Amino acid sequence: MLRIILGAGGAVLTAAIVALNLSPIGQIYLPSATGIVAKQMCSLTWVSGLAPDRAKSLYLDPLLGGADSVLSYSIDEENREVSASLLGLFWTQRAVWRDGLGCTLVHGGHDFDPELEVPIARDFMPMQLDWEHREAVFDTEALDAAMASAFDKDHEDGRSALGIAVLHQGHLVAELYASGASRETRFHGWSMTKSVIATLAGSLAQDGGLDIRAEGEIPALAAVGDPRLDAITIEALLRMTGGLAIAELNNGTDPNSQMLFTQSDMPHFAATRQRLHAPGEHWQYMSGNTILASDALQRRLGDTLPEQVTALRARIFEPLDIYSAILEPGENGVFQGSSYMYATAQDWARLCQLYLDNGVVDGRRILPEDWYGIVAEPTPNSGGGYGMGFWLPTEATGLPPETIMMSGFQGQWGYVMPEQELVIVRFGATLGVSSRSGRLAREVVAALQAPASAPAD
Repeated sequence: MLRIILGAGGAVLTAAIVALNLSPIGQIYLPSATGIVAKQMCSLTWVSGLAPDRAKSLYLDPLLGGADSVLSYSIDEENREVSASLLGLFWTQRAVWRDGLGCTLVHGGHDFDPELEVPIARDFMPMQLDWEHREAVFDTEALDAAMASAFDKDHEDGRSALGIAVLHQGHLVAELYASGASRETRFHGWSMTKSVIATLAGSLAQDGGLDIRAEGEIPALAAVGDPRLDAITIEALLRMTGGLAIAELNNGTDPNSQMLFTQSDMPHFAATRQRLHAPGEHWQYMSGNTILASDALQRRLGDTLPEQVTALRARIFEPLDIYSAILEPGENGVFQGSSYMYATAQDWARLCQLYLDNGVVDGRRILPEDWYGIVAEPTPNSGGGYGMGFWLPTEATGLPPETIMMSGFQGQWGYVMPEQELVIVRFGATLGVSSRSGRLAREVVAALQAPASAPAD
């Protein structure tokens, strides 16, 4: 009898385990949990340069809540790898660091080359504070108060900033960093990366080789073989109007979580989702749109990942003296253009400055003359809040109406304000509360004095 009971109990347990593995919990939620731990601990340690314990407490513990007690990770310093699992045994995920490419979740796909490296040509080039300019143009007490408020230590709920930089007319006029971070820290931009992909589209359009409104230009969609998908353009994807079922709900069981943390080929996953709307008909913020656009644009940069990375740097980053930027690829080598670029606060600010300078640097036009207007044009059905790869201010924000904004998960922001000639970037690990970044931006604007008092260059 005991043998029968034990056998029945074992069968029930086995069935339960099989059912769990086949459920959204087993197929998406738990792999997403171990995936984000492995990926973030790898990137925050070896790309950002943060101490592992601090990286976990800042970025991951608030996300995991009580689950951090059953999720464990191990760091392989020699091979620059991080593995994470549930109870040290189940749903193990592994992320691997490569020089110049950052960290990648590896699920076992055959395209991943752990030995591949594309080192950056030179070290980060820091700007120095322009004391004369800031004294001439700002109420410096008000500016410093705005910066200090963003780092208010009275708040222990995760809303404080980790790094802020402010440019005026291209001059560095303020920067401040939390303990453990510095001007050398590469900050994770999360969805600020979408603005980088929109910038890449502009660079390719400037060469005359890309029409963002042309149909049939998305290879991953063409491979599906559904002629209706040919109508989805680069512009539709960057405007979040692709119409595919790639919902981004941030609940751990949504298609976006499945794409980011379980898939070796993210563009294929996004392309094979159900078609819900004709392109341009429905706006819904979904990272899978940008993943498809990233893939299409990346293929125009060269035939191999090293060629593509080198071309991206030469087109956009190096002309702007950006040498810290790392845009991490997925397992199959496609840029994870929705979420995974890291750069110093100053270098993120330099990228924003390109838009203030109307796409020109040192007399060289990087972006089409009308590109600012294109990315700042409100996308239909977005409530006026989204352009093309950039967010736009609504009346409720209290920001200048011509502002465009990069924005990312956990309180990453980049503000471009052409009338005020200001760039403000803010990075943090904020979750569940306001980052107060909008207030920071408004206070910096309020600290700006009459621009006529600016010293001549």
